[in-house]
Amino acid sequence: MTTGGAKYKRVLLKMSGEALLGDRKFGISPEYVRYLAEEIRKVHDLGIEVAIVIGGGNIMRGAAVAEHGIERATADYMGMLAMVINALALQSVLEAKGVPTRVQSAIMIQDVAEPYIRRKAMRHLEKGRVVIFAAGTGNPFFTGDTAAALRAAEIGADVILMGKNAVDGVYDADPRTTKDAKKYEELTHRDLLDKQLGVMDATAAALAADRDIPIVVFDLSKADTFLRAARGERVGTLVHS
Repeated sequence: MTTGGAKYKRVLLKMSGEALLGDRKFGISPEYVRYLAEEIRKVHDLGIEVAIVIGGGNIMRGAAVAEHGIERATADYMGMLAMVINALALQSVLEAKGVPTRVQSAIMIQDVAEPYIRRKAMRHLEKGRVVIFAAGTGNPFFTGDTAAALRAAEIGADVILMGKNAVDGVYDADPRTTKDAKKYEELTHRDLLDKQLGVMDATAAALAADRDIPIVVFDLSKADTFLRAARGERVGTLVHS
């Protein structure tokens, strides 16, 4: 497959579980999942290899559950299962659109997903299949951001594309609540750590920096923005060495 002059050959899309909410307060919006699947299909059809990491915050966030008295490691495993649910939902809609998709889970759940095997994941990508990495890293105390940086490093992704909801990049304050928040066009990985901008956790940022993986933070809710980011066009905020 040809990438049609796109800058990147293999991308990893990271989106939060909240990306599947749409206009809901909990769970999964079928309409919005169809929108996301269509945006992913556009990139896939360009010949770009697409891997995905989805959070589970629309269903359950481990850190929040732990505040209610559930032991933290157990709460995090519950959050990983929420990630699997989201991955299966997205897989179903992608395949309905004719996009071959595989879900690989970091925790054993073989009746619904393959176990995560790095070489197998890379082979799927080479064959033009979208691969959704579910259940984070498979370990408690690590975030979906860390899972995204880890999987990107393992599969040799050219870039991590961080899709946000109605936020078109990295700002020095929350633009949804701060009127004069300043948007950064470019940052370094070190800036993410030093400025504590909240784009991703420190472990993920440090891993991306160590492996020299660029990150593009963009608004996934705007049609064709994922496609433009995957082509290498200037959208959102670029984080690089």
